[in-house]
Amino acid sequence: MAKAILLCGGQGTRLRPYTYSIPKPMLPLGSRPILQFVIENMKRAGIDEIYLTVGYLKSQIIEYFGSGEKFGVKLHYVSEEVEQNTAGSTLPLSKEFDEPFVVGMGDHLSSIDIKEMLTFHKEKGGIATIGLKRQGVPLEYGIAEVKDGRITSFREKPILQNFVNAGVYVFDPKIFSYIKPREDFAKDVFPRLLADRHQLNAFIFDSYWLDIGRTTDYEQLNQLISVIDLVAGKKL
Repeated sequence: MAKAILLCGGQGTRLRPYTYSIPKPMLPLGSRPILQFVIENMKRAGIDEIYLTVGYLKSQIIEYFGSGEKFGVKLHYVSEEVEQNTAGSTLPLSKEFDEPFVVGMGDHLSSIDIKEMLTFHKEKGGIATIGLKRQGVPLEYGIAEVKDGRITSFREKPILQNFVNAGVYVFDPKIFSYIKPREDFAKDVFPRLLADRHQLNAFIFDSYWLDIGRTTDYEQLNQLISVIDLVAGKKL
């Protein structure tokens, strides 16, 4: 069975005032906190042992999830007194893994197929696989394509395809050799790996993903899931 780390220590400042008294991973969506959705998705992938890095208002997370037994997984908690950023938060766990493992965000809602991502990583090899959400970004204007001073085509309000870092990764344990305290994966570690010519794999997916980064995002999603709860007549 694979293991995972879920990063849950941030203060969620973009979702204030909600996060003044509740850590972002514990914000409710219908009848469950965000983090429960994340843990359940990990469990579906066959991951039965998860390390939660906790800091801000950590007691709420620990009291709700406990040992993880009632959620079908084994949970461990790693406390950080000072926020360590995404990569730095994982350093205390450098001796816990002897095979590829997953790192994810405790406050991102997604239906990404983690099991498929693990298989993809093992087939490709390399030190890291990064989950990338395919995202179409519509332009507000028509654009012209030009070659040698001549217009070759027009495209009216095209949709540009981008690949968004979804904050879910599969790493070989060797990754810890490239992490320093308080570093961020995207800003610090990945550029260093590329500079050293390490293989970074792209796992591109089209399934649902949302970083609940604005209060309006949270309010709309919570309302939607609450309505689904009501219509279904049961807790999701």
